[in-house]
Amino acid sequence: MYNQDGESMIVYLDLVFGLNLFFDFFLLFTVNNTLKRNASLGRIFLGTLVGSISFLFLFFSLNSFFLFFLKLLISFFMCLTAFGFKDSKYVIQNMTYFYMTSVVLGGFLYFLNLEFSESQMGLVFTYQNYSIPYLVLVIISPVMLYIYYKERKEIHHYEQFYSVIITFLDGTQKTFHSYLDTGNKLKDPITKKYIVLIKEQLLPKIDSHTLLYVPYHSLNHTGIIRCLRIESLELNEKKSKNYLVGISEGDLLRDGVECVLNSYCLEELL
Repeated sequence: MYNQDGESMIVYLDLVFGLNLFFDFFLLFTVNNTLKRNASLGRIFLGTLVGSISFLFLFFSLNSFFLFFLKLLISFFMCLTAFGFKDSKYVIQNMTYFYMTSVVLGGFLYFLNLEFSESQMGLVFTYQNYSIPYLVLVIISPVMLYIYYKERKEIHHYEQFYSVIITFLDGTQKTFHSYLDTGNKLKDPITKKYIVLIKEQLLPKIDSHTLLYVPYHSLNHTGIIRCLRIESLELNEKKSKNYLVGISEGDLLRDGVECVLNSYCLEELL
């Protein structure tokens, strides 16, 4: 391989591949924690492996536009593998934060290269006149992403997302990507249980014997909501039997929300 001055370069392909995996993993990990996607480390690692396909671009001469398109396509499949598909807005937001995080990390590393190296070619490291030591990059990059993550946590909206496990009466357990809506104060006046809302299509087969019909009143509207008895609701490793599942026939909030929690969760489970 040759640099911009036409001089030969020795490139350690195994090192470039390893660093690429390392950075992609921490980028996806940061997005996962920032947006509270609750993806497992296994799924994040699979997304990282999808991203490793970009390593092959080193062996082809591609124009800038086509290269950008390929990287965009790979980023799409990385996020899809790591976080799954709930709706188009959910995927777009995952990709947006992935690129925002990439820009933060890439800009920081580029700054370090400019400050400490005599010459560089992107993030490809050479045997001679290489930029800052690899070990420093490996240590500093997660620290930088952690600082970025801590700053992003200040966004209140995303602090309201939680992973909730609901155990149904038939023993079925399901995990829902949930949003704590302080405006949801629905409560069954008979059983005194609080109501969380879940889209009907996401629920297991409904047994009519487990249904309750609960009257509700909201701004300029009254009605009856079908509610499902459940065994328990678990949040932050705390279980409660003091909830019903309200069956929502329409879409809930954006960001792939599957369950709208009750404001009472603030007092009991958080």
